[in-house]
Amino acid sequence: MIRFAILLLALASGGTASWLALGASEQPAVEVAAAAEEAPSQEVLVASAELKRGATLDESHMRWQPWEGDIPPVFISRSSRPDAITALKNSLALSDFVPGEPIREDKLTQRGTGFLSSMLPSGKRAIGVRVTAESTAGGFILPNDHVDVIHTVARPDSSGKDGKVISRAILSNIRVLAVDQTISEAADGTSVIGKTATLEAEPEQIATIAAAEASGTVSLALRAVADNHERSLVETEEKRPGVVRIISGGRMSMIEVPSRSNGS
Repeated sequence: MIRFAILLLALASGGTASWLALGASEQPAVEVAAAAEEAPSQEVLVASAELKRGATLDESHMRWQPWEGDIPPVFISRSSRPDAITALKNSLALSDFVPGEPIREDKLTQRGTGFLSSMLPSGKRAIGVRVTAESTAGGFILPNDHVDVIHTVARPDSSGKDGKVISRAILSNIRVLAVDQTISEAADGTSVIGKTATLEAEPEQIATIAAAEASGTVSLALRAVADNHERSLVETEEKRPGVVRIISGGRMSMIEVPSRSNGS
């Protein structure tokens, strides 16, 4: 009887010890999980809707989103800029944003600061040319497309009558900044047909475009996206041997100079 009582006491003591040990091992895990849930998460400012380049931001276009890990310096964090949504209201988007994309201040500009000039890379210039649907690939050339600039001019013959019509590419791989005052394609992807196309060019290319428009007509040939990495080149007749370009009274003319042989 005594042995049986001792055995029951031992079993009870062992069960109590096991229960206490199990409770002690689980308690830290519960506390750690609770601490993790209570820890405040970092948040960054993101676009809450799709934004096209040139769009004006309002408060509904921005929201705070939790962010795991380190926040890059170019992103806007809630801890450093809690008033960012109000401060950035009425800003203009310099590029497209997709929903959930972090908003960066270097992709925004304020109204009244010259939106188009903000879009131009350093050293570039913008120039407008008259266009029609026919001269812009049927109206399917959109802002941010790359084009070749075609110059067409009618040259009179020696008698002063209409002679031959000559067309040639004077510039290649030129970016279209805007069509009329539209700097993004339509939301539904439709073409933008306007009367003026604004082109991004090098300073030395501006005179070439202006002279071509004054002396003839200018057309834009759409380039494939795969070719957009090529350099913008100037292909003009005045660079060919025996051809001189003369600009007088806002008109450009080409004069062929007979080449001399080495022996003459």
